[in-house]
Amino acid sequence: MSANSAEGTTRVDVRLVKAGRTKIRYGAELLADDGTRVVVRAPWAGEGVRDFGFVRFEPGDVFTEYYWRDRWYAVKEVRDSAGTLKGWYCDITRPAVRTGTELVVEDLDLDLWRSADGGDVRRLDEDEFADSGLAESDPPAAAAATAALDEVEALARGDGFAALLA
Repeated sequence: MSANSAEGTTRVDVRLVKAGRTKIRYGAELLADDGTRVVVRAPWAGEGVRDFGFVRFEPGDVFTEYYWRDRWYAVKEVRDSAGTLKGWYCDITRPAVRTGTELVVEDLDLDLWRSADGGDVRRLDEDEFADSGLAESDPPAAAAATAALDEVEALARGDGFAALLA
């Protein structure tokens, strides 16, 4: 079904887990699922305003989220309520799993931000990742996570995700 289908909107529940516990769950509109990449759109699911200093997520913001079943990251395009692009927030995760109307993604603490103009690319939460103990408990997963962060940073500093999200 296409995003413009007259058949109606398919909803999915996105569930972000960390260390086996649900961190956040929210409803989203399924835009596409080609078997490898899942694309959903959802309003900002956080409580009130979250000010990171370099970007604010607030009620009215809309996230178009790209998840992969074969990649260790998710890329989220963030727009304000008027549709103006704020930038991209990237979560380093295990590959996504969709079962029916549920999309489950395991957060691995590492993140990356790229501003709309590309002038601000920053790695986030590397201290949380180090403190998570993943490097000791699951070295292959830790290596995949750090490689994924390097990959999304290279994309962010390059074409800004244009080819990846096309």
